[in-house]
Amino acid sequence: MATHRRRYFCQTAAETLEWMNAIADFIRPYKPLLDAHVVNFFKDRLWELVDDQWMDCLRKESVEALLKLPSGSAQDYWPDSLKQFLCNLRSLVLPRERELMHQMLPNLHVASLGTVLAQGMNLKKKHEVEILAAVVSWIAHDSGAETIIDVGSGQGYLAQALSFQYQHPVIAIDASLHHANVTNARAARIKKHYAAKKSSPHLKVPRTITCNILSSEALTDLSITSLCEDNPEESMGRGNRSEFGDSESSEPSVAKAINLYNKQQHSSAFLVLTGLHACGDLSVNMLRSFVGCEQVRALVGIGCCYNLLSEDCLEKTDNSCGFPISNATKLSSLVLGKNARDLACQSAERWRILTADAALQNFDVHAFRAAFQLVLDKYFPEILVSSPSIGRQGKALRRQQCRRLRESELCCEDDRCSFSEVSGKLSYSYAKGCEEFDVQGSNNYVLFKEFCKSGLTRLGCMFSEDIDLPEIWKEAQPYTEFIGPFWALRAALGPLVESYILLDSNCSKKVMQTSIQRCIHGTFEGNNLNCLESSEALVVWK
Repeated sequence: MATHRRRYFCQTAAETLEWMNAIADFIRPYKPLLDAHVVNFFKDRLWELVDDQWMDCLRKESVEALLKLPSGSAQDYWPDSLKQFLCNLRSLVLPRERELMHQMLPNLHVASLGTVLAQGMNLKKKHEVEILAAVVSWIAHDSGAETIIDVGSGQGYLAQALSFQYQHPVIAIDASLHHANVTNARAARIKKHYAAKKSSPHLKVPRTITCNILSSEALTDLSITSLCEDNPEESMGRGNRSEFGDSESSEPSVAKAINLYNKQQHSSAFLVLTGLHACGDLSVNMLRSFVGCEQVRALVGIGCCYNLLSEDCLEKTDNSCGFPISNATKLSSLVLGKNARDLACQSAERWRILTADAALQNFDVHAFRAAFQLVLDKYFPEILVSSPSIGRQGKALRRQQCRRLRESELCCEDDRCSFSEVSGKLSYSYAKGCEEFDVQGSNNYVLFKEFCKSGLTRLGCMFSEDIDLPEIWKEAQPYTEFIGPFWALRAALGPLVESYILLDSNCSKKVMQTSIQRCIHGTFEGNNLNCLESSEALVVWK
């Protein structure tokens, strides 16, 4: 993929504002594409949102080329307007600062997690925890912070790596009591293992706090209180639940936190906030706490689930919205909406490395779901009004079909069904040039029928033979070849929307006025600090 020359920077408020305005100007003409949802592809004829010349070109393109399009890769023979679209788009996306990350964190050593600490993690999670733990530990030492607070700690993977591997005092905060119990049980097993291997009885074990972080003020109060409490038994402790920030249920109280802060404000007790995939508003509340609390010396966070961000003008909430947080963004009057924010969660890198077989199956599932929407529109309009969700039917459908193929003559001689074989048998007509075929005799119609039966069951509806599924599929099938190009073009906008959300945080007046020593964006890939997921890591310290 060609390297795009960087045209925008965010070192100052003026530079950030210029960048955001350029993104907003670029996005506005494509807002209908961002607002679209694939379930309405056939019902609303969404392919008509795409330039005719672009669609005519891309519908004939290979699946491999479509998978690379979201990363900005273009073929020489594509229309000039399409190539310029991709070039302009990539120039506006927040770059992956791999080199800068290494420059700002010299001599960073990433230690591999042993089998005990890595127990229960898949390879992706293990990789993320290894790198993030190393970065957080480096910054904690550099900033002089004594305690690390893992916000949205889940089952405690990061907290335990920081405690046992790097010997930091860690407080793990999560809204789920079940997660806290799992964290504590897992920590006890790890401690037993380390105690058997080491003579030192003073192993650091993460403290767990179970509460809902309702605002940045609540997170700040909880952080200060946790930092100042010398005796863990006097704090919230393990297993307690609190809607922190609610005056009727918060313990420790805000007043207690302020009192403790006033007593400790001149002390050298500092902390680092971190979060691995801090969902929705949680990452924004972490940033606000970093800005507003002197005790918080650094923030290392990886946000995710932008679709869960509360957005001003769209949601009524008594708390501060997660987006936008800067006045500049509010004045731009650009409303993203849930579909656009959901798109920001998608990783162009993930699609680029996807196999063609897997992509074809994804396109199949998109086609089935969009055609199922036609069924609901025609036969169950009262259900369609409620924007129904039928869950992730695609994976279940593929597993069922794979099992059936193993039992049929379509299987290999060794009775094993490979991924490519399943796709080769089942992939939709997009791969065959959309040739005419008998509707009810096609494999895809059979799968579509099963998809509809399963979907109706999920919605509590009875399947009836009076539902003319062959006619529905016959109506939708000629346009299935447009799904791949539509999906690829829409996915290309995802990193740009994510960049707009992240720059909004940078553009906040309070963030700009904070005495920040260093602020960098980066992501993790392979053994390097680069790109694995769409969500970027924000590393900032005072």
